[in-house]
Amino acid sequence: MSEARIQTPGALPEDDVERSLRPRGLDEFVGQDAVKSQLAVSLEAAAARGEALDHVLLAGPPGLGKTSLAQIVASELGVPFVQTAGPALERKGDVAAFLTALEPRSVFFVDEVHRLPRALEETFYPAMEDRRLPITVGQGAGARVVTLELPPFTMIGATTRAGLLTTPLRDRFGIQHRLEHYGPDDLAAIVRRSAAILGADLDEAGAHAIARRARGTPRVANRLLKRVRDYAEVRAGTRITAEVADAALDLLEVDSAGLDRLDREILRSLCEKFGGGPVGLSTLAVAVGEEADTIEDVYEPYLLQRGFLQRTPRGRAATAGAWEHLGLRPPRDAALF
Repeated sequence: MSEARIQTPGALPEDDVERSLRPRGLDEFVGQDAVKSQLAVSLEAAAARGEALDHVLLAGPPGLGKTSLAQIVASELGVPFVQTAGPALERKGDVAAFLTALEPRSVFFVDEVHRLPRALEETFYPAMEDRRLPITVGQGAGARVVTLELPPFTMIGATTRAGLLTTPLRDRFGIQHRLEHYGPDDLAAIVRRSAAILGADLDEAGAHAIARRARGTPRVANRLLKRVRDYAEVRAGTRITAEVADAALDLLEVDSAGLDRLDREILRSLCEKFGGGPVGLSTLAVAVGEEADTIEDVYEPYLLQRGFLQRTPRGRAATAGAWEHLGLRPPRDAALF
């Protein structure tokens, strides 16, 4: 018997909640002002000419709004939005199926574009440049190449590791933007907007308390808001004040600097097991029981931003700030950065 999903009457499924929190237009998108201004000009110019927007590359750490911006581009242009991810495209036939089904001026969003198989990258080159898709029909001596004409479209690639993109692929994106971590004021504005959508009773101090621990990332801010709302409803009479937010986040083991348990475990391993480092990424990953890619993509950017971690030619090293934050005293022979 299949397992039934029970939903409380009036409650939205989690996926629908996530979608409801996404901004739907550039005017609703908080922060990243330079990126928004530049995109607005490109969008207006493309709409005025009745052309597809040039291909767009959005780079930056996870959770900063790359997918939301891609959806906003399609919404602002009034065109269909088609989404996939680099790891999901395994064969040339997968690419052909997507591209040949696009309507004119559609936005084709490829998340994790840096994880496209190298063989498939070459399939995108003529598609992006000339709107043509060469397909090999048949095998052996009887094989022939058939070129399919594609409608004008906009490919938007999102990546957390722009350095892994090959130069030929990167150069085919005419519009390139990098999203940066958000400041506390922008995050507080995002938290207030999300609280209004969720129907949470949040005051200004509560919004800033959540924003300060949100790692500069809207996705984290929204996740913390939902957990703080749960805590407030169960233990604090629903209203989210700074005191309630702090108590809820302490319960979630998110400290005053926004570090969670694994962040602190990474720093503690560096300090206590390796004397502050330097130590190789793979060794550090084994020490904390996490994948090296996860540490590099998810945890390191914020630890670097906060000045708790350094990347050196010999590996990762804890800074003086990391020792201080953990309440540890570095050994006399520790190399402090």
